[in-house]
Amino acid sequence: MQTGGLRPIIVAIVIGATAVPADAATIQIVMENLVISPAAASAKVGDTIEWINKDILAHTATAGNGDFDVTIPPKQTMTLVLKKAGNIAYYCRFHPNMKATLTIAP
Repeated sequence: MQTGGLRPIIVAIVIGATAVPADAATIQIVMENLVISPAAASAKVGDTIEWINKDILAHTATAGNGDFDVTIPPKQTMTLVLKKAGNIAYYCRFHPNMKATLTIAP
């Protein structure tokens, strides 16, 4: 048996196993001047939220229902893959006036 014929099959399996679903999206949410923008965003389970902190202060994206609590250092970006559907109100623990909602479809 030739092993050269197996190489393309093995490569295809490895790529397929690590590929992100074609319909998954990345939703960018910016924190700047103590404001979350957009204040209301929609996504689907499997999508990635990318919080971009443009401020010189640290922020959090803290779900009111406890589903997530992400700390975003100053001038940094943090990501989270959504695993559960629902309507989630979230805020910054350090600056509670910073509020937003995320609607996650199945």
